[in-house]
Order: sequence, then structure tokens, then C-alpha cells
Amino acid sequence: MKKKSKLFPIILCGGTGTRLWPLSRRSFPKQYLSLDNEKNSSFLQVTIERIRNLEDADNPIIICNEEHRFITAEQLRQINIKPSSIILEPSSQNTAPSIAIAALKSISEGYDPILLILPSDHQINSKDKENFLRSITKARDAASDGNIVTFGIKPINPATGFGYIKSKYSLQKDMGKPCKIEEFIEKPNIDLAKEFFLDNRYSWNSGIYMAKASILIQELQKFTPEIIINCKKSLQKKIYDLDFERLEKKFFQECPNISIDKAIMEKTSLGVVFPLEIDWHDIGGWKSFWEKSPKDENGNVLIGDSISVDSRNCLINSNSRLTVGLGIKDLIIIETNDAVLVTQKDNSEKVKNLVNYLKNIKRIESEENKKVYRPWGNYFTVEDSALWKIKKIQVNPGASLSLQLHKKRAEHWIIVEGLAKIEIDEEEFNLKANESCFVPIGAKHRLSNPGESSLIIIEVQSGSYLGEDDIIRFKDMYGRKVL
Repeated sequence: MKKKSKLFPIILCGGTGTRLWPLSRRSFPKQYLSLDNEKNSSFLQVTIERIRNLEDADNPIIICNEEHRFITAEQLRQINIKPSSIILEPSSQNTAPSIAIAALKSISEGYDPILLILPSDHQINSKDKENFLRSITKARDAASDGNIVTFGIKPINPATGFGYIKSKYSLQKDMGKPCKIEEFIEKPNIDLAKEFFLDNRYSWNSGIYMAKASILIQELQKFTPEIIINCKKSLQKKIYDLDFERLEKKFFQECPNISIDKAIMEKTSLGVVFPLEIDWHDIGGWKSFWEKSPKDENGNVLIGDSISVDSRNCLINSNSRLTVGLGIKDLIIIETNDAVLVTQKDNSEKVKNLVNYLKNIKRIESEENKKVYRPWGNYFTVEDSALWKIKKIQVNPGASLSLQLHKKRAEHWIIVEGLAKIEIDEEEFNLKANESCFVPIGAKHRLSNPGESSLIIIEVQSGSYLGEDDIIRFKDMYGRKVL
């Protein structure tokens, strides 16, 4: 009996998902969003949970943008996952460089594992989890034999929003076995999509791949050698940053910005497609999200504190206040604490263009959220003005902010929940809920959470300048620059 190669799940976590603005932004993109009212789990968390019981699989390698490292680490902590590695990309260079890094990293450990490459932002019906895992297990033999396996989804309609894979033979004749790939097709027009829908040789491109690390390196070396050259150098010069592996910037950015399909799959003779019969969705925009979500008797999808009155076929997603749709139809309404999107469903594909417009007119809401993640927890800007700012700060158990001072602002801390350890100049003391303290301008100070539950405080800042760069660090447990 042939011994199975070790399986390494690789989670690609570097996208921005601007079509789901204003929830998804550069500072908090789609894969970290929770759009499930029942489980309250993010796309990333659900992706990892889906493969938790995969046979003979190692802990996953996560590849994300360095800007999102603390969000990633916190969401993994919440579901008790210890990854093999969290690799930080200094920029987004598309999927081919990310997969090259994963292959080089895994094979450098002294063996040649099979890589299961998964996007972190897809939706698969939870009822199909076992079917998904069985398909992965069945396809491993094809990967062990030196093929690059991609998984094709049987189309349920003539969709124009997905890429298609044309196989050599009909996948319906021999379901459960891989078939040679004949062609990859970009998102087609509606006429072509209708032809593909009626032809059993065509399937939707899921973006899920499985292959030996050595085979991926071999084919990348053959067709796009500059990716392998630069990724090797970037890995060689990586640095360890807490629990993260930070890639060297210069060489990584010299990689072509190219997908794995363009880099090798459209050129290699080793590609095979394996049919995946599951309820799968790539939520590319708000219209597709509405289409795939449970609806009320009037076709409405209502999320958060939202109400529909005499309305039909709408999506209302409310995140911070009561949002009511009265006498409306076919609308998308997405409410957040700093932006509201209202659009016809058929216009929702233009949201990406809207985000670019907001960037051009320098609206910070195009990319930034009011909630900001830090290694110790997060803070949320409740309200601000030129001379004052109010924040809600959450500090994780056992975590601590840096020992620091501010030259232009004072801070007043009110403990709302948990236990706080306070250091102000040479004085140390503890505070509990409903107690407070004042940090004068220029005072060395530190806030810590010595408890076993989250510490939540309200911080009121006042001063002539309230920017985040007014900080001088003296000690820091997270490796950030100190004086």
C-alpha cells in the first residue's frame, strides 16, 4: 500500500474584497468578516474549521498581508488554532507568488508534502462539509502521482461572474475521478455562459488546488522562473516577528503580480480537474450575497438591527443602529458606524469602482475602519474632534500596551469591564470597573490586563494633537521600535 504524503493546508488570506464595501475595507477585508448571524464566524475561521478533521493534515500555513497580522492571529486564537506558520507578505502580488512561498517553505522542512491550497473567503454549505472532505481525500492520489489538481464546481446556472474550466471529457460520465484540463476560460459573457452550462465538460473554477510542493516549484520554475528566484531570496532574508514570518520586501515585490492560473495552470500539462459536488459560492458582491442568503417571505435578507416594512427583495445589513426599509424593493442597504451604502441590486457590481472614486477624493472611509487591531487587542474610535477623542479599548487577557508617553495629549481612563494594571511614572496600581485615572501630558504610562477575561476601558484624549504618531515607546513586549 502506497504511503500517503503529508498534507499541508495553505490558507491564502491576502485579498481586499472591495466589492463588499463598506463592511470590507483594506484595513479589515472580506475574509475577516462575519456575515453569519448564527455562528458569528468569519470567512477565515469557517475555512479553517472546515478542514479541522482532515485526515493526516498538518496545522495550516496562513499567508496574509503584514497589515492584517494581528487580525489574523486574533481570529485563529478565538478558534484555538495554532498554525504551522503565519507568513506576512509585504504587498499583494496575487496568488502565484503566495503559492510559491508556501511550496518553498514547506519543502524546506525536509520532505515533500502535498499542499491543499484554499482561498479564505469562499462559502460552502455546512451540510456539504463531509462531502468536501471526502473529495479532498479522493483527489490526494492524483496529487501524489504528480498532477496539479484543481477542483471544479458543477454549474447550477449560466453565471458570468466565475471563471470556467473545460475538461477533456464530460465530468458527469465518471464522477469522482480527475480529468485532464483542456482550457481555462475567464469570466464569459452571458451567451458563452449559457453554452458552458449545457456542456458537461465545463465547470466553475473554485480556486482550490492540491499538488506536491516539488511539482508546484518545478512548474513555476519552468514557466515563471522569476517568481521562484525572487521568492527564494525573500524567504532566505525573512525575519521572525513574534509568531510571524516576515518576508523580505524588495525581492518579493519583484515577483510578477500574477495568478496561479496565468502563471502555470494555463500552460502546464500536469493539470487535472476533480469534480466537487457541493453548494459552493464565491461571494463577490452584495447581489451574490443576497442571492445565497436565507430570505423572509418577501425575499428580504435582514441582518443586524434591521427591519423591513412593505419591502421586497432587499438586503438590509445594519451594524450599529436601527435601519428600516419602508416600501422599497430590490435595494442593497449596508449600514456601518461611519458609512452607509444604498444601491440597486443590479448596481452592486459597481461598488469596486465606487471605492476607487472614494480613494481618489481622499475619503478615509474608502480603506480605513474605526476599529483598529493591535497585538494586545483593539481600539474603536467612538467620537472625535480637533481637540478631543473618545476610544473604546479592549485589552486581551495577559496583554499589555507599551510603556510610552505622549508629548501633546493627556488621557483619562475609565474602566468598564475587567481588571486593569496601571503604571504612571513611578506609581503602579490596579483599577476595577467604575474606577478611573488620569494620565498627564508627558507622563510615562502603561496599561495592562492581568486578568483572565478581556479588559475594556473608555479612553478620553485631550490635547493640541491627537494623531497615533504622537507616541514614544520605552518598553514593548511585541518587538516594536522603542527609544
